[in-house]
Amino acid sequence: MNIYAGNLSRDVKETELREAFEAFGEVTSCRIIMDRFTGTSRGFGFVEMSTDEEAKKAMTELNGTDMKGRTVTVNEARPRPNRGGGRRY
Repeated sequence: MNIYAGNLSRDVKETELREAFEAFGEVTSCRIIMDRFTGTSRGFGFVEMSTDEEAKKAMTELNGTDMKGRTVTVNEARPRPNRGGGRRY
């Protein structure tokens, strides 16, 4: 299951985010989204866990908790909307 983690402090590293979720089960991937121009965190990331049960437990336990001075928002990630980008000729 893919999980959204938002309102992250800019100081949170991927390893720290991974460790927080690993307390609830196996993390298959962890990524904090970075600004492509400044190279700094955009304040959110995505974590994938191996089972839905572990993911739901992590979401319940971590949502609303403090991580480096910020109250994090943790919920199931929603698919990105199709923006219809591209060039028009």
